[in-house]
Parts: sequence; structure tokens; C-alpha cells
Amino acid sequence: MNEQSSTTPAGAGQLRTLAVRITEDLRAQLDIVAQLTGRSATEEIRLALEHWIEKTKSDPKVLQKAKAVRAEIERKAQTERAAIAAIFGGDDGKSEGEAEGSPRSSKRQQAKPINE
Repeated sequence: MNEQSSTTPAGAGQLRTLAVRITEDLRAQLDIVAQLTGRSATEEIRLALEHWIEKTKSDPKVLQKAKAVRAEIERKAQTERAAIAAIFGGDDGKSEGEAEGSPRSSKRQQAKPINE
């Protein structure tokens, strides 16, 4: 599928090329369908992929797998957020509960070295 259409579908982002290897027979059928519909082979492939993706989105098995993947992504993100917080403190570089001007923060700033 090395063809590129000069028109961008409504609401679509930047077009990217996807090379797909297909049999000669399938290509001949694709060309006939494109000729009959008045669309390019590229547009026929794009429409077929969009249809297939919409159909796949409603497949219960795919939905279940998507939930599991989303849960894993969230678990990893939570672990990474906790690791960053442990290293750098809260979002602004301070430990949670340690705001600017708090007694704990002030004590740290006022502490003198032992060797004075």
C-alpha cells in the first residue's frame, strides 16, 4: 500500500504510509472494487481498515484485553509516580505534607552545622 492520497479524510491527522504485502489475486480484486466505486485502492484500504477497527472495538474479547492493558498501564504509572515522589518529593520537589514555610521546612532551613 505505497500509494498516497492527496486528500485527507475529515478529522484525520497527518497521513502515514503503510506498506502491505498482498497476493496478486487480492490486489486484482482490490483494483476492481476501487474501479467500481470510483475510489483509489488506497481509499478502499483505508475504509476497510476503519470498518475493521470499529468492528474490533466492540468485540467483547478485545474489550476485556483492553481493560487488562489499561489496568496494567495505570499500575505501572502509579508505581513510577510513587518512585518519583520517593526520590524528589511531591510534584514541586517537596515531600508530601511539607509545604513552603511549614515548621518542618523551616527547621531544615534554620538548622546549623554541628561544627559551629
